[in-house]
Amino acid sequence: MNYRHGYHAGNFADVVKHIALIAILAHLKKKEAPFAVIDTHGGRGSYDLSGEQARKTGEAANGIGRLAKLNGDLPPALAAYIECVGQQDGKSGDAYPGSPLIAARLMRPQDRLIAIEKHPEEAVLLQDALALWRKASVEIADGYARMPKLLPPPERRGLVLIDPPFEAVDEFEQLAAALRAAYRRFATGIYLVWYPVKTQSAADGFIGEALTTGAPALTIEIGIDAPQGKLARSGLLVLNPPFGFVDDMRAVLARLEPALATQTKLEIRA
Repeated sequence: MNYRHGYHAGNFADVVKHIALIAILAHLKKKEAPFAVIDTHGGRGSYDLSGEQARKTGEAANGIGRLAKLNGDLPPALAAYIECVGQQDGKSGDAYPGSPLIAARLMRPQDRLIAIEKHPEEAVLLQDALALWRKASVEIADGYARMPKLLPPPERRGLVLIDPPFEAVDEFEQLAAALRAAYRRFATGIYLVWYPVKTQSAADGFIGEALTTGAPALTIEIGIDAPQGKLARSGLLVLNPPFGFVDDMRAVLARLEPALATQTKLEIRA
């Protein structure tokens, strides 16, 4: 199957990934010191949920589409997510923000975003999506190759988001190697990594490789009932999770599981 962002924008995995991103950014903003966000596979920045790719899968209906009915006292990260994705920046009401746009919306004036996208046509759209933010820049490059060269950032604080399209047969191997190389250069950074779970053995093999960095780590895996050939399970790996992140996500997942009809597992790795 194709893991390009456009087909899955706003689906169950996107919802959890973007809430985790927002929770980490909230932690970084607790200190006045600036931080950097490096997004290695930025995509186009904004996705039309009424467009051809989104309509082909219909996955957003069972993701962001199910959250409109949430009410009551929501966990802070979940409430911030709903507010953030509701901003349109002049786009149509069906626009859903990708990770770089979410990060840009939540950055302070002293913070900085570097979004990398190797497909020139996607990068042009990403530049347009981020045009309102002076300290957000787009680089046309291979995210895996470019990431270590940007580390450590001058701010010495920050988040590295790695969200590949998983088009290559050896994507897990490339991802693990790039993550190890990045961690050697920026061991104090926070790393948020998305991965599909096609087989548990392949996902566990990747996690095992990532744990060789020696970093504190946790994983969140999410599953739904889906037809054969559709994305049914995915995971997040977080290296150096900030203090309180586990509790934040447990509270979020408790509200999301009934809303999205998901099964989730949050596991602290060692």
